[in-house]
Formats: sequence, C-alpha cells, structure tokens
Amino acid sequence: MTTRKTPAGSRSKTPKRVDPPARKGILDQLLGYQIRRAQMRFFAHFSDRMRHHHTTPGQMGLLLMIAANPGISQVALARAIGIERATLGEFVAKFERQHLVERRGAIADKRSYALHISRQGQEFLDRCIPDVLTHETEFTSHMTASERATLLNLVIKLADGPRPTE
Repeated sequence: MTTRKTPAGSRSKTPKRVDPPARKGILDQLLGYQIRRAQMRFFAHFSDRMRHHHTTPGQMGLLLMIAANPGISQVALARAIGIERATLGEFVAKFERQHLVERRGAIADKRSYALHISRQGQEFLDRCIPDVLTHETEFTSHMTASERATLLNLVIKLADGPRPTE
C-alpha cells in the first residue's frame, strides 16, 4: 500500500469546520444571564485596563468605599458592600500589609476598628481613578450618554431594591 506524502510546508486542502452558533434557548430572555455575561466582559476589560495597578474590581470598590467613609467600621463596610465579615477581614489585612489602609481603634467602641485610607492608599487611588474612568468610557463607548445613564440607574435600582420574598 502506498501513502501520499504532502510536500513540506503545504497545507491540507480540507476545509475548516465552522460550527453554527450555539442556540441559547430562553437564556436571551433571562436578566440574570445577561447581567452575568455583561459582568464577565466588564471584569475582563477592567483587568486588561488595570493590569499594571494589580487590582481587581472588588478591591477597587473596597478602597473607594473606605476613602469615601473615613473611620467606617469593618462591620458597616461589610454590610454596605454585601460581603462576609471574614472575607472583608482578609482584604483589610492585605490592604494593611500593602500600606493602603490603616486600622485604628474606634473611638465609640474600643472593641472594633475604624478603617482609614492611608496616604499611600490615597496616592494609589489617585493613580487608578483616571484608568477606572477610562475603562468605563471604553466599555460603554457603543452607548449614548443617555443609554449609559439609564443603564446605571436601572442597575442601581436592581442592586438597592428590596429582596424578593420567598
């Protein structure tokens, strides 16, 4: 039996298989699915834009909340952000090691800590904020200003709305 060899460097003439787009069923109608898809794209773009700052959207949100609320307790911050206190404690410890946040004894309650953005933390935010704003502008560049404002207001309404009853 003889086999045919193809000359070195030549490409096979077999056409590439192109799969049809996957059907989504009712997923296109599900708000949660669409929000999650948008969030994944948003976070990927944030990660690309902010890579040189070595920060995530969640970390940036925590630092911005601490900066906007000097002296906030860890309990109040965890409640405002919507994360577990233990998880927040890990982030705060990391921020402290990086000299971005200072934990000080709370004046009203000596058992708790008041969180403050440090000088280095504020300098870090001052370097990051222009890139965060550029990221937001780039990500929504296909929207009008009115569409972006409407989307932001609707997402805030969803995030701050009442919990559905069980």
